[in-house]
Parts: sequence; C-alpha cells; structure tokens
Amino acid sequence: MATFLYRVGRLAFRRRWYVALVWAAVLAAVGLGALKAPGAADEGFSMPGIESQKAFDLMEERFPGATADGATARVVFVAPNGQKVTAADHKKAVEDTVAGLADGSQVASAVNPFQAKAVSKDGTTAYATVTYKVAADDLTDASKEQLEHALQEARDTGLTVDAGGSAMADGGGAGGTAELIGVAIAAVVLLVTFGSLAAAGLPLLTALIGVGVSMATILALSDALGLSTTTGTLAMMLGLAVGIDYALFVVSRYREERANGRAPQEATALAVGTAGSAVVFAGLTVVIALAGLAVVGIPMLTKMGLAAAGAVVVAVLIALTLVPAFLGFWPNAVLRRKDRGPRRTEEEAKDNGGTRWARFVLRRPLPVLILGVVGLGALALPMTSLQLGMPGDEAKPTSTTERRAYDALAEGFGPGFNGPLTVVVDAKGDDDAKAAAAAISKDIGATKGIVSVSPARFNEAGDTAVFSVVPSTAPTDEKTKDLVTAIRGERPGIESETGATYEVTGTTALNIDISEKVQSALVPYLIVVVGLAIVLLLVVFRSLLVPLKAALGFLLSVLASLGAVVVVFQEGHGAGLLGVETTGPIMSLMPIFLVGIVFGLAMDYEVFLLSRMREAYVHGETSHQAVTSGFRHSARVVVAAALIMIAVFAGFIGESDSMIKMIGFGLASAVLLDAFVVRMAIVPAVLALLGDRAWWLPTWLDRILPRVDVEGEALTRGADSPETAPAEQEAARV
Repeated sequence: MATFLYRVGRLAFRRRWYVALVWAAVLAAVGLGALKAPGAADEGFSMPGIESQKAFDLMEERFPGATADGATARVVFVAPNGQKVTAADHKKAVEDTVAGLADGSQVASAVNPFQAKAVSKDGTTAYATVTYKVAADDLTDASKEQLEHALQEARDTGLTVDAGGSAMADGGGAGGTAELIGVAIAAVVLLVTFGSLAAAGLPLLTALIGVGVSMATILALSDALGLSTTTGTLAMMLGLAVGIDYALFVVSRYREERANGRAPQEATALAVGTAGSAVVFAGLTVVIALAGLAVVGIPMLTKMGLAAAGAVVVAVLIALTLVPAFLGFWPNAVLRRKDRGPRRTEEEAKDNGGTRWARFVLRRPLPVLILGVVGLGALALPMTSLQLGMPGDEAKPTSTTERRAYDALAEGFGPGFNGPLTVVVDAKGDDDAKAAAAAISKDIGATKGIVSVSPARFNEAGDTAVFSVVPSTAPTDEKTKDLVTAIRGERPGIESETGATYEVTGTTALNIDISEKVQSALVPYLIVVVGLAIVLLLVVFRSLLVPLKAALGFLLSVLASLGAVVVVFQEGHGAGLLGVETTGPIMSLMPIFLVGIVFGLAMDYEVFLLSRMREAYVHGETSHQAVTSGFRHSARVVVAAALIMIAVFAGFIGESDSMIKMIGFGLASAVLLDAFVVRMAIVPAVLALLGDRAWWLPTWLDRILPRVDVEGEALTRGADSPETAPAEQEAARV
C-alpha cells in the first residue's frame, strides 16, 4: 500500500499539470451534467415493512388520488378573550378570509369551518383547511403572499390567526449559512496550526473542489437514481469536513518531511505513501459506516448514506492526487520560513504540546483512564431514558406561526387533535362491509384514551373504509404510543368477530413505527459496522487489542454524546442557551445518524494517531516511546482536525429548526468527546498499561491477514539513501 501510494504521490507531483487538468475536466463535466439534468421528483418518505406504511400503501391502492401530495394549510382562528368565534362579526371575518383563500390560482379547495363543523365546543376556536393543487415545493411566491395577506387581514379584525401545514414550509431558509460559518472557523484553525496562508488555504481549496465534484455528481444523477434534494445534505457536510481533514494530514506530513531536509518531490511522495495510507483506511472506515446505513431499511437513509460515502471517496482521491499536484505547483509556499533552510538535526526536533501531554498520561495512565471512563459513563447515563419520536410543529419556536397554530388547536380541541390516527378497514370479501366497518369503529372508539371517532368513508368499490381516531394525548406523548399498541392488540379479536381486517396509520402512527424500527435496527447496525471496522483495523495495525480498544472507545463516546443530547433536548437542561424552546422526544433517525457519522470520524482520529505510533514501534522504538512519537507528530494535526469538525457541525446549532440544532449539537459533542477524551486521553492510557502487549497478534492470525505496510517501512531505506537524495533534489528543480 505505502509503495503504491508513494508512486501515486510522486507521479502526481511530476505530472501536476495533467492531474490539475483532469480534475478541472471532471468538475466541468459533472457541473454541466448537473445544469442539464432534470430535477428529481420528491418521492416522499417511506419505510417498507412497518404497519403504518402498509396501511398507507393500501389507501393509495383503494382510494386513487386520495393520498395526493398537494400542499395543505390549516388556518386557525381564535376569538379574543371572553368572546366566541361564532359571533356575527367574527364569523363574517372568518368566512370572508376563507372565501378569499379559495380564489387562489393554485388552491384546490378552502373549507368553511362553520360548514365542516370545525369549531371547538366552547366556540372560541375554529380552523379552515386549504388544499392546494401542487406540492409545497411548487407553490409560487404569489400563492404564499396571498395566504399571508389573508391571514393579516383576518388579524386586523381582532382575531388571532395562525397557520400550519406543509404550505407554510420555508424550504430551509438559511441553507449554506452553517457551512460558511464552519469554513470560516476552519480557515482560522488551519492558519493557527500551520502559520502559513498557503498551507491553510490549500486544504480549504481542495476540500471545496471535492465538495463541488460530489454535489454536482449527485445533482446530475438525481433524476436517474431518484435522489431528492435532501440526499446531498449529509454528503456536503461530511465531504467538507473530511476533505479538509484528509488534505490537512497530507500537507502536515509533507511539511514534516521538508523540515527533515527532503526534496519537494521526495517529501510529497513520502507524505502520500505514509499519511496517504492512513487517509485511505480512515476513508474506508467512514465509507463502511455510511454504506452500513442500508441495514436500517429506510430507502431515503440508504441513499443519503451512499451519496455521502461517494463524497468521502472523492475526498480521499483528491487528497492522494490533487493535493500532491498542488504541492508541486507551490512546494515552498506551504512551509514556515524557518523550515525553508537546511536539514534540521534530531536535537532540533524539540518537544511540543503533544509530547508533553503524552508523557503526562504515560506517568499517570490509571487515573487518566478511570477519570475518562467514569466521566463518559456519567454523561451516558441519561441515555437510558432516551425517547425516540419525530418532532413536528410543537418543537418549533413560539415565534413561528406553525407553533402558535399547533398550540391553539391543542387548547381548543385537545392535545390529541394535532395527531389523529387513521384506521384503514379492509373488508374485501366480506358480505357486509359497512356493518364490519361500523363494528370496528365502535370497538376502537370504546378503547380507553380515545376522544372521538369520525364517520367511516368508503371507496368506490365499497370494500375499504377509512376513519380518523383522535387520542386524548399529544402525538409525542408515551400514552399515545401505548394507545396505538392497544388498538393493534385488539385486532385479532375484532377480526374474528367481523371477518374484516384493519391497520393503523397516520403521521403519529408512522412516527411511532419508525422509532421502533430504528431502535430495533441500531444493534444490528452496530454489529455490522463495528465488526467490519475491527477487521479493517486488524489489517492496518496487525494487533488484536488495538481494534477492540478503538471500538470500545467509540461506544463510550457515542453513548456519552447521546446522553448529552437527551439532557439538553429531552430533559431541557441548558436548552435555553441553545435557543431550544420546546423539549421532547429525540428525533428517531438521530441515533443512527450519530452512530454512523461519528464512528467513521472516530476511526479517522484512531488511524491518524495510531499509524504514527505503529510506525515508530516497527522502526524500533519501545511501546512508551512510540506513544510519545505518535503524539509529537500527530497530536497537533488531530486537534486541528477535530476543531474543524466541531466548527462545521456546531454551525448548525445556530439554525432555527430544532432538529437541525439537535443534529449539529449531537455531532459536535460526539467529536469533542471522542477526539479529546477517548483518542487523546483514554487511548494513550490504555496503551501505556498494555505496553508491548498492545501490538500483540497471534501467530496464526498474523499468517492469515494480508500485509499492507501502512507505516511505510518499505520506503524508509530508499528515502534515507544518500544516493537518491541528489537525484530527487535535481528532479525538484526541473
């Protein structure tokens, strides 16, 4: 591996113009393809294998067109204190508003609340449902302005008016802001780390080129592969983060080799042969983690994982080819002034912060290990009370009209009104479908925790009925989950009595089913991903204990970060500092996202640190000396890489959407804990306690595993040979 990558780096340096032109051509080609490719239609969210999805599919089959994805807006009218919305003047204002909304060119219907009996029992609240002919993404600015104008006119009459629904979606609003913040902070970190504008700018430039290639490719293939606009979000986030980090690692090793007196071409080849090997295996662990998202069984999640894995592959290729090519264009620009002189002696390689920290841990390995494990364990404890769900409008800030509409409906019609259940009765083959549906409706309506059941609506064939069930508790309440379980538990008895079957769906039931499926998929996902990564690390480090330690350390950091998410977003401690106004269940997909992304990044730091330790160990240093050497060369780079990751992810905490806040906070805290507690403290402490046993491998396993030479042992003699140095120096001047 090291020899092959050495040749790749050397070739990229010598043929830098060809490499640069090839990447420019690739970027232009995929960019042109992205501009000409039709946009992919939004296929919506689906999760095969769960009851709510089966019921929804049955509705689509038996009620053609009834489940069309046209945008909707639910306009809520609340009378002033002590008054009723049914009063003559308020009633007229409501009816005028609904009539005005119905005149919109994209509006399919606007239902009068007084005709639809959509008025609360106390007469203080009413709502009108506006249905559009097109999906939310296709609503014109004129339609949105008409809706806002109608709401304001109704407010001017003295009513409190707000609206929720898909028509109110703003499409993400602040897209790109978080990435810009992350890039800005990354630039500062790189400048401080390298002390050179060129050295700081090169990783940013190559990372942006890689993200450009990845995103353009995703857009170009979106129609052919059915990739929605959200598919590329994860690819952009990770492509930017790992693109900077991988280039940082190669440039850092290049600067180190140049400081040791290597000629530019030789230093580049050695950097790609050694640091590039770590980049390849670090990238492989990230790809494994992202591709493993397919285990969950959610098509959208699988596509997001594969797209992000593709972005990581591009980042690896950029680091191995374009970065050395750019080093060929500017061989001295990335160096500090003091490193542009003659070769430094070994005595000049002074201790740095990394070596001082390593020696501190090596002197006190047991206290450091205990403190780190106990601290992470304490942070992980709240994770035992983790509640999964899919937060909706109730999780939005009270400054939004969607949240105010949600609260008004909950107060006027009860907390369960915002999350009704939909029951689909399949009476195909039953002699009396209407009687069967009526019996099922009556039995379900008698279940404790149900407020009301709507009249059944039949399809044209008369063999399928649909009715709504309103719970007494909110959509995210644990009692609602118990209610859905109870209704489904009654099914065998009801089916034997009526001869018809039924299934429960609706947004609330769908969210409950998703949470359960994700929770059940988490352990298999961990087994697959961690298992494959352990095998990969066995090959890289040729050690039995190092991969096991890496996996256990990752589990500690990810559980601790999940505990931190629960503390802030579920229990509300410190939520105000992050601008979180409402706490509740953690987004169902959050644990899977966190595990997948953080596992890959954690293995990055593991490979970066341990590869230098392994390199020092196989070159004759003792186990303790190897730890110190690894920290001398890699600690600064790993700290910079972690700070860049944290900056990119933490930028999303500033977004208004609570789910984006949650993802940003979870990823930033996970990287913080894994990089600075696990990799920088627990790992050297464990290695100090294990000594030479850390690098032990059974003889039979040593014979089975392939040899990849990540440490670059095969390069050492040639790189240090006095015969090759003048030739390399001469080649560098050509």
